[in-house]
Amino acid sequence: MDGLVALLGLPYTDAVVIAGALVLGITSGVLGAFAVLRRRSLVGDAVAHATLPGVCVAFLVAGVKDVPGLLLGAAIAGLVAALLMVGIERASRIRPDAAIGVVLSGFFAFGVVLLTHLSNSSDADQAGLENYLFGQAAGLLERDVAVMAGLAASALLVVGVLRRALTTTLFDPAYAGAIGLPVRALETVMTALLVVAVVIGVRVVGAILMVAMLVVPTVTARQLADRFPRVLVLAGLIGAAVGVTGALTATRGQLPTGPVVVLTGFTVAVAALLLAPGRGVLWQARRLAARRRTVRRDAVLTQPDAPVSGLRDRLVRAGLRRRGLLAADGTLTAAGRAAAAETAERRALWTAWLEHGPSIRLPDAREPDPTDLRGSLGDDAVAQLRALAAGAPR
Repeated sequence: MDGLVALLGLPYTDAVVIAGALVLGITSGVLGAFAVLRRRSLVGDAVAHATLPGVCVAFLVAGVKDVPGLLLGAAIAGLVAALLMVGIERASRIRPDAAIGVVLSGFFAFGVVLLTHLSNSSDADQAGLENYLFGQAAGLLERDVAVMAGLAASALLVVGVLRRALTTTLFDPAYAGAIGLPVRALETVMTALLVVAVVIGVRVVGAILMVAMLVVPTVTARQLADRFPRVLVLAGLIGAAVGVTGALTATRGQLPTGPVVVLTGFTVAVAALLLAPGRGVLWQARRLAARRRTVRRDAVLTQPDAPVSGLRDRLVRAGLRRRGLLAADGTLTAAGRAAAAETAERRALWTAWLEHGPSIRLPDAREPDPTDLRGSLGDDAVAQLRALAAGAPR
């Protein structure tokens, strides 16, 4: 920790907060990915809220605010809540979202009752337990960060050892069961990993906001990567960057660490949703606009004598004239006729794909691009389409 203090040039307390946020970001990013990609993000929210009664019960049993003991109580309560949700789903006709709502509200209400009871008691040691609800990173001690780091290292080691089995169970539990993997046990392991992530984070961001740290890194990483191993690594790095950036911003501005960390993650996630290459909303809008321009251009190339229908048509024709495809009198130039022939061929290939696509042989599952069928499917597939369209044997 002394090395971190010297490296950052910050006071000791601020360095401890940043170290805790770093551990939280890496752990919640990697472990939260399993919940997000299982479509069980709200389970993390329910588990986070369920840690409050666990903390209160642990204090009632021990009588002191011993951090490892309180985290153990939080972990037990979170695991019981997660298993109870699974049990309610399997033993009844209640939908998963309803089971999550029942468990979340019940455990959280019990925690609030216990917290209020302890606040009204004469025991002065109970002061500060509400920090597990809202988070108070400023109250972290070096030994607290050490406990968090130990839990994080153990959880990440489990992910590293069981990654293949966990990945198979995550995406195809039926196949995992068919090849002999213990699906129920692996699902329980994923749930336990989620509980570990929540337990690590409740001291920093609190039970209410913890779900954001489980979801934001994976949402951002999923916008930037397709393969699950890359998503895991990216989610951990993004979580670390969000945690450290938010903690630094909070310490500089004398603001609450948890909300600032979450707001930082929210900003990063929104930016990724808007700007991610190939997936972002603005990227998709740009691609859609380009396709619309291509459709309008093709319409003019195939029917240059059609009457001008509006401003967009005039702009398209002006663009074609600038590119040398359309003469001043509205007829196609030599380059325009070549472009029109290319357009007609592309349309013919797409028509052939719609009619004969299921009949051709492809080496893998490919997504055809209507604007570039040859580039997306390959020369062999295009040759098969042409043969089928012409009625010749393949």
